[in-house]
Amino acid sequence: MTIRFAPAKSRFPVRSHAPACAPIVRALASRAVERAANDNGPSPNARALNDQVLRAALRHFAEHGLSAARTARVKAEAALSAGDQQAFEWWLGITRTLDKRMAEGAERAVPLPAD
Repeated sequence: MTIRFAPAKSRFPVRSHAPACAPIVRALASRAVERAANDNGPSPNARALNDQVLRAALRHFAEHGLSAARTARVKAEAALSAGDQQAFEWWLGITRTLDKRMAEGAERAVPLPAD
């Protein structure tokens, strides 16, 4: 699982007598907020599927502990080798929920379909 840390607090309050670059920083920050993309969130169907995958990933983690992502990847690879694309996508979603890098590695290992 990914762990993210919050940035350290600035020595200078946002609206105080900060260094000369503070107006530039404020301008860039306000432009970044203006460029915000779709804030509506995913569609209800996508949200429901995401909730199902999250619940399944949590149950899988409760059952397998720290090896849950590896176990889910093995199940995804087994489903792919059996030709079950839907099961592969399901287990890959669980792997992605538990460990994004491991899921990316599993996706890279998937052979491309022949034309």
